[in-house]
Amino acid sequence: MEKTKLGRTGLQVTKLSYGAMEIRGPRVWSGRPVEDAEADRILNAVLDAGINFIDTSYDYGRSEEFIGRFISHRREEYYLATKCGCTLVDHGDHDETPHVWTRDNLLHNIETSLKRMKTDYVDLLQLHGPTVRQTEEGELVDALREIQASGKARWIGISSYLPHLPSYVDSGVFDTFQLPYSALEREHEQWLTRAAATGAGIIVRGGVGQGEPGHGRGSADRWAVWEQARLDELLEQGETRTGLLLRYTLSHPDMSTTIVGTKNPLHLAENLRFAEKGPLPADVYREMKSRLEALPN
Repeated sequence: MEKTKLGRTGLQVTKLSYGAMEIRGPRVWSGRPVEDAEADRILNAVLDAGINFIDTSYDYGRSEEFIGRFISHRREEYYLATKCGCTLVDHGDHDETPHVWTRDNLLHNIETSLKRMKTDYVDLLQLHGPTVRQTEEGELVDALREIQASGKARWIGISSYLPHLPSYVDSGVFDTFQLPYSALEREHEQWLTRAAATGAGIIVRGGVGQGEPGHGRGSADRWAVWEQARLDELLEQGETRTGLLLRYTLSHPDMSTTIVGTKNPLHLAENLRFAEKGPLPADVYREMKSRLEALPN
């Protein structure tokens, strides 16, 4: 598994990493049911495959609990990232996840996350999508640095998106940025480069277009881009659409790692197969970019 440096953190992370949102369970954001044995199997399969970066969040349902139960005994094998600013509120048949942007909630988040995941520290603690105003009014960077100084988080980052990115990138305070990006969702493509220029590590989410057509919100719009650009013509023999998307994401020169989630070991094996092929050949990458850039906005 190819590794690269996660910006100024210096962490050598696998370019394919694991997004543990897929094992959140059904109570959060209409997730799919996950049996204990399924979570055990997929988390250990991730580590057995050599993937060494796992991303989760306080509000990803049972995700942190599963990590603690099933792979905390292998803690030296992986870097662990979680997110804060979150809550989980019981609404009977499901949980709501409103954010609370205060120092006290961030401190509560990290303490709870560490207990769930049965560890003394996380390698990366990320703000989970606040606006610039929320970050400033809540003095959230100061809270992150307080947690970092305590040794409970080695590095601090943010999961964000436009229009908030310019201020966050210019601030220079974040060690990593987690950004949405794929061939089907290129709005942040240049921001991977701009954020990386600050020395930050770049974590891509949604790097396989959030699954095949019909999966997830906005799926039809995203996959219309594929059809309009005639990207099926660029598939290698035996290559899947998600395989091509993954390799396109891996081809971006400024990405550090892309988090791809699944609870299915067969899907994990497919992701590994294409990730191990590495970035696209230069001519295919150029042609794919050319076709995508030629589409109307």
